[in-house]
Amino acid sequence: MSGAIRWRTEIRAGDDAALMALVAETGVFSADEIAIAGEVAAERRARGGDSGYHFMIAEQDGAIAGYACFGPIPGTEGSFDLYWIAVHPARQGAGLARAILDRTEAEATARGARRMFIDTSATPPYAPARALYVACGYAQVALLPDFYRPGDAKAIFAKPLG
Repeated sequence: MSGAIRWRTEIRAGDDAALMALVAETGVFSADEIAIAGEVAAERRARGGDSGYHFMIAEQDGAIAGYACFGPIPGTEGSFDLYWIAVHPARQGAGLARAILDRTEAEATARGARRMFIDTSATPPYAPARALYVACGYAQVALLPDFYRPGDAKAIFAKPLG
């Protein structure tokens, strides 16, 4: 992957499968999580903004290099969740995740976000993601033991926006 990054926020036909493939290639998500990534994209494609899901997609050389999915948390004022962020393994470590997160935060702020929350696993395979969040100004605000399964805690990060 060597071409310039092109950014888009809309889901297109075929993105469901492409996003599922990208998430699978990272090697950290379960089969259920991979399926959910496709379902969320399909929901956005079908219902648009009414789905509550918004996307920031980075394309390079005609393929999705990375993306984030985010949206407002129902019942809150200005709190948003980062539901997904994934970068193709060939692009990891080159700053693309930070660029996606920066653009996601700007887009969320434009949509009224005052604070972004991120939930992730506290297991070792997710250590690089947690390090990214801290490097981007997020603080871990909670740790829920055995949330995903025994021995797999949910770490919750938060950052004020704007």
